[in-house]
Amino acid sequence: MKTYKIIPLLLALLIIQCTGPDQKQTDTMKVTATLPTAGGQAYVVDDVSAMNIVQIAASSDDHTTLVAAVEAAGLVNVLANNGPLTVFAPTNEAFEKLPEGTVEYLLKPENKMELVNLIHFHAAPGTYKGDLLKDDMLLYQAQGDKVLIERHEDGSITANGAKILATIDATNGVVHVVDQVLLPPEKSSNP
Repeated sequence: MKTYKIIPLLLALLIIQCTGPDQKQTDTMKVTATLPTAGGQAYVVDDVSAMNIVQIAASSDDHTTLVAAVEAAGLVNVLANNGPLTVFAPTNEAFEKLPEGTVEYLLKPENKMELVNLIHFHAAPGTYKGDLLKDDMLLYQAQGDKVLIERHEDGSITANGAKILATIDATNGVVHVVDQVLLPPEKSSNP
């Protein structure tokens, strides 16, 4: 019984010592001070575990445009959460193939919903890789449309014609690096 009364006292003393103005910062305090200001799963610092989808993209020099788009769309935490997700991650070169001005247009705050729709079209609930990517498979994407998976005689796999260049396992699913931006079908305004 006496032990329980001592623990809160020790914790209080520890907190006072760590926050006192004349005390050195501990390693934990240094890490806390350098954490990003945004919250959520994507901002948890963990240098030990395998990377999640967002961390994989952020660590790649070939995916800076995708990361900027995910941030502008406010989907960082969605792609960092548990999943599982299958993400088709276009390279910077893939974005450069789009008509001039497209990326700049999509990154404007007033076009956020179009950007969200585009990014959702690159993510499917579940983990699909290897033999789970069947020829002529229609893979439902997060925004409700489907992507056609095709297996070719040369061993390559495409998603809506975008060639899968590499597949990387993530803690919350899988990332397929692709050579094209997947464009969702245009929605008809007719009922």
